[in-house]
Amino acid sequence: MENTQSPVTIRPETQNDIRAIRKLNKRAFKGNSESKLVDALRESDSFIAAFSLVAEKDGQVVGHILFSPVSIKGLNGPAPALALAPMAVLPEFQNQGIGTALVKRGLEECGKAGHKIVVVVGHPEYYPRFGFVKAGEKGLKLPFEAPPEVFMALELAPGALNGAQGEIIYPPAFHEVT
Repeated sequence: MENTQSPVTIRPETQNDIRAIRKLNKRAFKGNSESKLVDALRESDSFIAAFSLVAEKDGQVVGHILFSPVSIKGLNGPAPALALAPMAVLPEFQNQGIGTALVKRGLEECGKAGHKIVVVVGHPEYYPRFGFVKAGEKGLKLPFEAPPEVFMALELAPGALNGAQGEIIYPPAFHEVT
């Protein structure tokens, strides 16, 4: 059987994508919190445009992922890390590998840029396929309540979490959006 599916392009967001990203997050998460978070992070000093990626299919933005700088407040001082949040795919395009492509490409770009640690609060059945493990078992803590199985971490460089235990310090935008 011939594959009639058009390819998906993963690329950094542009100014022209902002409205589509906002609408996609509202639809994927059935609410405004994630779209408000993306907007607040985009306007913050910590925003890294290269880490806000879209999945485009037939000229339509069908997925989005964002990585934002965070730090780990450890005994040896702060350690830099990135938070993956949010990641969304339009409902009618889910279960087609678009989210997987976004995560893989995003992690690749983060690693190329020299980042060593990524944390996520997300689905415990989904993120381990990329190498994420329970962050609590690595000595990491969240500044808010969440089930331990949804808080995960990934070392982009072997041993990056050695000695980097402590609480994750998120940018203010994460706390301001409800």
